[in-house]
Amino acid sequence: MSVDTAHPDPATSGAAKTDAIHRLRRVGHHGLRLLTIASIIGIALIAMGFFKFTDTIAELRATETTDDVDGIVALTGGYQRIDQALALLEKGVGERLLISGVNPSTSGAALRRATGTKLATFACCVDIGYEALDTIGNANETASWIRQRGYSRVLVVTNNYHMPRSLLELSQASPDVTFLAYPVTHADLKTETWLADPVALRTLFVEYTKYSLARLRYWSGTKTASGLRADAGGKSPMTAIVH
Repeated sequence: MSVDTAHPDPATSGAAKTDAIHRLRRVGHHGLRLLTIASIIGIALIAMGFFKFTDTIAELRATETTDDVDGIVALTGGYQRIDQALALLEKGVGERLLISGVNPSTSGAALRRATGTKLATFACCVDIGYEALDTIGNANETASWIRQRGYSRVLVVTNNYHMPRSLLELSQASPDVTFLAYPVTHADLKTETWLADPVALRTLFVEYTKYSLARLRYWSGTKTASGLRADAGGKSPMTAIVH
């Protein structure tokens, strides 16, 4: 007795392979379309958020009611911020000024000479913080200074584009303290000339990204480093140095 072995029909096998290839192509095209649409939506949302961020910065105004301010904090990043904070202090705004995030190689005397401030002002009322490595560090260094002084209303001097993230970090580190904005402005964001300036565009977009990540970090409850020099070196954080 013989047994016949069934062999697949080559035509049928070829058609099945072709159908499978067509299905894969359709799935690939569909996936590519979805990815393209998602990318366009993502870029549009980022662009909308970015321009909303720049509009917010453009509307920032320096606080006018500074009579009841306890102290001033200037976040380093340029002498113009420090100059403005020192000018406010000499006008009688606040009891003391903290300059946060100063490089350890920069002495109080060097800062005084660079800003042309009176020796008496530095001697009586200026504290220099060498601990902060970044904006989070600024917030934690400022929080320590505020606790030492018992302040409840603090004026914040920094660049306008840096102000939203600074206020966010400061409020998280010192939730019971009222922080008032005193932005330092380098460019008029109410006009569109900054869009043609690659440096300004890059600076603003980088800051927008950092601000968005900071908001996401607090929303998700993600823990982060203290941003303090002593913590990074495994030592106990130091308080701001008084000069």
